[in-house]
Amino acid sequence: MLARLADATGNEIYLDYMNEMWWDATAFLYDPDEKLYYRDDRFRIKEDGSGRREKNGEKVFWSRGNGWVMAGMARLMDYMPVGYTDREKYVSLFKEMAEKIASIQGKDGLWKSSLLYPEGHDHGETSGTGFYCYALAWGMNNGILDKEEFLPVVIRAWNGLNSAVLPSGKIGWVQQIGFAPDEIHKDMTETYGAGAYLLAGSEMFKLL
Repeated sequence: MLARLADATGNEIYLDYMNEMWWDATAFLYDPDEKLYYRDDRFRIKEDGSGRREKNGEKVFWSRGNGWVMAGMARLMDYMPVGYTDREKYVSLFKEMAEKIASIQGKDGLWKSSLLYPEGHDHGETSGTGFYCYALAWGMNNGILDKEEFLPVVIRAWNGLNSAVLPSGKIGWVQQIGFAPDEIHKDMTETYGAGAYLLAGSEMFKLL
């Protein structure tokens, strides 16, 4: 919103304020080892080792939460001037996260609701997957990501999303409103899941 306001008004003060908040939040919630964002302080592993972990001992990283980050960066850079001071920092972060996300994609093209505990869930989750499909396709469409490396990832994701469309036309396997990885079922759907699917489709149309 602030980036779009800066673009609409021509006043970079809004972009500068957004930029400051983004990197403050990143310093607090981004795990540079895992190249993923914690949802909030409850999940962040502290220096004393405290913090939530999955049953397999891995840190808790929520698929939809990280999907919001990647899709948000893509939307943000759409409205950020190419010559903006910190733009290359966003490009670098985007590439870093893209590499990580691609490396943990499920064989069915979908990502599980808990990114580092895939065995804890029986099926992939579509809202996070939709955001990743959108963001990775956007990265290729804008010359940030290498097509040879990422096109197979995006094709698998798009096929996985299409396989989750229900006979009603709604997209299923969408985790319900929440704040952490949780169980999902075939008939679960939400508007943000449909929104992520439409965003992905808009970039796939451009890409293919």
